Amino acid sequence: MAGEFQLKDVLPWGRNRAEYMAFFDLNDFDDNARILDCAGGPASFNAEMTAAGFQVTSADPLYQFSAAEIAGRVEETRTQMIDGLRAALHRFVFTWHDTIERHEAIRMEALRHFLDDFEAGKRAGRYRAAALPNLPFDDGVFEIALSSHFLFLYSDHFDADQHVANIAEMMRVATETRVFPLLDLDGEPSRHVEPVRSALKSRGFESEIRRVDYEFQRGGNEMLRVYRSGR
Repeated sequence: MAGEFQLKDVLPWGRNRAEYMAFFDLNDFDDNARILDCAGGPASFNAEMTAAGFQVTSADPLYQFSAAEIAGRVEETRTQMIDGLRAALHRFVFTWHDTIERHEAIRMEALRHFLDDFEAGKRAGRYRAAALPNLPFDDGVFEIALSSHFLFLYSDHFDADQHVANIAEMMRVATETRVFPLLDLDGEPSRHVEPVRSALKSRGFESEIRRVDYEFQRGGNEMLRVYRSGR
């Protein structure tokens, strides 16, 4: 539950619209699509998409905190994130970001854009303090639900059953779900992907693994698309 969420346990790191478009191969969705971003953290996706006329709602327990608290937590963990990246350079591909310095600059630019939009977005209901697998939305209100750098990445934190419950909840509120990446924190293919796909199929959901035009974690250029039969 959002109320049990502790800011000290989070390593928030913002991502931008261009990255989301690549993560999830979103060019096949029209301007009227209602989009849900699950566990997006301090991403600028909502702000940028809203400015472009799209309908985006972001859900994350992080949003129970103020903009100042979120910004403070990023500053507390920023060095840790960059040091971790430097220590594991062999696991990453610098085609999008060129250098570690550019990577950090993009992350901080996304954060600033998010922070500029956050309080107004909360008042408008675009940022909701909520956690999977209990989303405060009615059935089928979104065309697509997205989850970036949460499911599968934390394969040691969430077992296959928890992944299934989380994706099933996204499918309750959306017509389809897309998850990126399919690697764990060690850069290995998540052991949960195929068991989750099998369990989702038994619930009536189809799925496909789609290659996308984005790779930062080496080998992390695939996303999972989950949908209902007939789509």
